[in-house]
Amino acid sequence: MDIIIATAILAAFFLLIGLGEPLAARLRLPFNVILAGFGVLAGLGATFFLNTQLTDALNPVAEAILNLPIRSNVFLYVFLPTLLFQVTLGVNLRRMIDDWVPILTLAVVAVVVATFTVGGALYLTGVLPLMACLLIGAIVSTTDPSAVVSIFRNLAAPRRLSRIIEGESLLNDAAAIALFGLFMGFVMRGVPNPELGPALAQFPWLLGAGGLTGWVMAQAGVRLMSWLERFALAQVSISVALPYLAYIAAERLVGASGVIAVVGAGLTLNLAAPGRLSPLSWTNMREVWDLLAHWAGAFIFLLAALLIPRLLDGARPVDFALVAVVTLAALGARAAILWGLLPLLSLAGLSPPVERPYRAAILWGGLRGAITLALALAVTESLRVPEDVRRLTGIIATGFTLFTLIVQGVTLRPLIKWLGLEKLSPLDAALARQVVAVALQSVREAVAEAAENYGLTRETVRSEAKSFAARLDDAVARAEEGEAISDSDRITLGLIALAGAERDHVLQLFRDRAISNRQAEQALAEADRLIETTRTGGRMGYRRAARASIGQGGRTRFAAFLHNRLHVSGPLARLTADRFELLLTQGLVLRDLDGFIDSRIRRIHGRRVAELLHDLIGRRAEQVAQALDGLRLQYPGYAEELERRFIRRTALRIEEREYAALREDGLIGPELHATLLAQIETRRSEAEARPKLDLAVQKAVLVQQFPLFSDLDAGVRQRLSKALVTRFVAAGEVLQGRDAPARSVSFIASGAVEIETAGQTVRLGRGEMFGQLALLSPRRKRAEVRALSHGVLLELDEARFLRLMRRSPAVREAVRDSALKRGMDPERAAALGGKPAA
Repeated sequence: MDIIIATAILAAFFLLIGLGEPLAARLRLPFNVILAGFGVLAGLGATFFLNTQLTDALNPVAEAILNLPIRSNVFLYVFLPTLLFQVTLGVNLRRMIDDWVPILTLAVVAVVVATFTVGGALYLTGVLPLMACLLIGAIVSTTDPSAVVSIFRNLAAPRRLSRIIEGESLLNDAAAIALFGLFMGFVMRGVPNPELGPALAQFPWLLGAGGLTGWVMAQAGVRLMSWLERFALAQVSISVALPYLAYIAAERLVGASGVIAVVGAGLTLNLAAPGRLSPLSWTNMREVWDLLAHWAGAFIFLLAALLIPRLLDGARPVDFALVAVVTLAALGARAAILWGLLPLLSLAGLSPPVERPYRAAILWGGLRGAITLALALAVTESLRVPEDVRRLTGIIATGFTLFTLIVQGVTLRPLIKWLGLEKLSPLDAALARQVVAVALQSVREAVAEAAENYGLTRETVRSEAKSFAARLDDAVARAEEGEAISDSDRITLGLIALAGAERDHVLQLFRDRAISNRQAEQALAEADRLIETTRTGGRMGYRRAARASIGQGGRTRFAAFLHNRLHVSGPLARLTADRFELLLTQGLVLRDLDGFIDSRIRRIHGRRVAELLHDLIGRRAEQVAQALDGLRLQYPGYAEELERRFIRRTALRIEEREYAALREDGLIGPELHATLLAQIETRRSEAEARPKLDLAVQKAVLVQQFPLFSDLDAGVRQRLSKALVTRFVAAGEVLQGRDAPARSVSFIASGAVEIETAGQTVRLGRGEMFGQLALLSPRRKRAEVRALSHGVLLELDEARFLRLMRRSPAVREAVRDSALKRGMDPERAAALGGKPAA
């Protein structure tokens, strides 16, 4: 191919990509549909000019277009890793983990169900063997939900729903391609109807080994990028190489799924890189990948659409009947998941409820596209696949893709409108009317002040003021005539606005580089959770999410187990340090929300709602402060180091702004400005590193602060601190079972526990103890003790505790008080407390 013609075709493709997006917005069609249309028109136009007698001037260009070296490997090895890797970098994994059940249901279960439903329906027609039918089922089972996601975003649909669809787009390609590789192997080996059990037994190896390969490659890549922290472009270059190396290593060296390896590498980089790379490097890397994925997605659609005439070559009317069978089977399988399995998961509390209109939009928005065409092309290229299988695979996959793009893609937005998803809810509509009225009042005041400052003529100001006043009066009338908003709804809307303001504050702290990228992502995830739970649960949902953001869940329990039992401290130290930073960030943000309530929310929702929101934020700030105080008590030096680090980072940002202002004012030149910025970056790289947290609790300090040990002399306290054993606990952890024998007594250094026995529930906090009654009164019915929050216990064995009771009247008094508190007879409680002294 002539290099000039090739360059011209490449430039033309970029031009089509640039024009496609605004054209799609104007025609209100999905971007992918426009690109596919461009590709089909290009292929048909090239065929027409090559065969027409009108002119021969365009023959070289037409031949070049039709002879483009488009092979399935180009899609699978060049474009697909780029698309998948970018999606993994852009998703919010912490929030996606909350919805892992519906995501896996749509991304894996739905793909498997669609594969076997389509394959079974085709097999019943008798045109192809079972393995070939299942191969076609795997090819058409992968969806491209980007169109429906973009529409949901434009409609301000719930973020959780958009996130579920994004998670499906991340994993369904991987699942479908893994199944495709499995069935393709049987078809190429000429095994028409093998046993499905052994065939599917290979599936876990494809997934597990592929994911492990991606994890290993990404860990090596992160280490290499962290060594090159001063070279941002080098880090981006390494990230570009990573998905391709992972794909090739998995496919060629391990014999696993390259797609799964790419997903595993991207997810690992998403989790590990923010803590190892600077925020600026991580942001630049994601921006580069956004651009690469945009181009890759556009090119894959354009090039795949060029293949459509070739794949449909030789189609007969009966073949389109098979396309109809596949279409009905695929839609039926997806509908069964959406209307059958998802509601069951919602009833079981495993999945957020998805309303019927949204399920209809998801069903009709399951467009197929370039991946389906690329997999079909791989089948048609293989000479080891029988001729009839190759021909029917190309025709069925292409016909089904065209149906989804032309019929579903064109009618998707009208369907959304017919379902009423474009309309605001009554509550949002009432709020919109009030917001517009309040905003226009503020605008009128600001415009009047600006007109006076600029000395505009009265005639101009009067004419514009009259027009604006009419608009303002109309807005006020609409607000007064509209449906009134109840106080409970106003509180809900105010809390949603507060969570949104909290999110904006976190983003500003990140832009100012006052907090790390990892910390910003975690804080943003918590703010998103606040917004979503408040929308569904109102004030109680907000409180529930606020409490959950302070504590820690299953990961902390597992990390505490590793630390307590296996003496592996790394995971617990990292999670505890993350919690330290998150609480510090939340404390900073909550201090600024009172001003937002007074300046913004009060004007819209009134004084009563504002006062209630002040009270809710105040209580939440107290909870954050208490949790932070508990950590400060355990690690006093670490809290101080984190606060010093925050001050240093803030000072560097202010210094950078000052230099920028001096540069803009012409007081310093560009050379000096660049030198000063280089010095700031050097100091910032030092300030970015988070101090290492030592989990060794300062037991001597804690013993000194315990009221129970106040009557002990210094020597006894020192020996006691050495005898105590530290135990880290997480919320929900069972600390003592009903049937477990008592061997020690636990003193609560931080956190809280709940004791349940004989229908009675007692809660204990810092400075109190438990286990002493079971130790001193073995025949007493034992209690179950459960941790209410993350904390630290100091445990003392039986012999040392008995010696402690003999030495300490305060401990003996505490034992008697605890026995009385649990309902024990006063004489017995007194004897129990004095038993060791007898």
